Amino acid sequence: MVPAGAVGPRPHRARTYAHGEATAARTRILDAAEQLFAEDGFDATPTQRVADRAGVAKGLLFYYFPKKLDLLRALFAERLPSHPLCSVGAVAVAGDVPGSLLRLARELDLGRRESRVLRTILFREANKYLEVRDYLQALHAGLMDLTERVLDAASPCALDRRRRHQAADTYVAVLLHDANSRRFDGPLPDVSAAADVVARALAT
Repeated sequence: MVPAGAVGPRPHRARTYAHGEATAARTRILDAAEQLFAEDGFDATPTQRVADRAGVAKGLLFYYFPKKLDLLRALFAERLPSHPLCSVGAVAVAGDVPGSLLRLARELDLGRRESRVLRTILFREANKYLEVRDYLQALHAGLMDLTERVLDAASPCALDRRRRHQAADTYVAVLLHDANSRRFDGPLPDVSAAADVVARALAT
């Protein structure tokens, strides 16, 4: 009961607060799942541990994610790059193939720190779950398509389709190798040199 003269909670504010709390709880659940799946693997992580780390009841976890696999799906759908990965116009400069490729690498930033945990999950679970394999295949296809379009936009002359595809395949392989090396803190490939090599190969 609200005392006489007192102002009770406004329904709109109460609903806004409740929505904010629900969003925060869902985010904590995904944060916890991301950390634990990367540390111990998807199969080895029970949902109770995810709920405990998120600080929520297990029932709330299942309210948002009825199946454990839904956690994995949500992480990929919400926290990994979607298509288009970036705009061709943002990186491609006509007549500057190596510079355009290097700008593409910087714009994509596949090795950024915040995505390393998710990449650990991706490559660990790729052989077990169709959803993971599908995402990796879609990511590679998106990178190939984008790189080929950047090459077309940057090249001073029309490119042979087969050679363009081979050039894109080579450069995408370097970008993915760079991202994985950063994940393991290993030696990094020279992305700039790779861009130069690809550009020279296309020019001959």
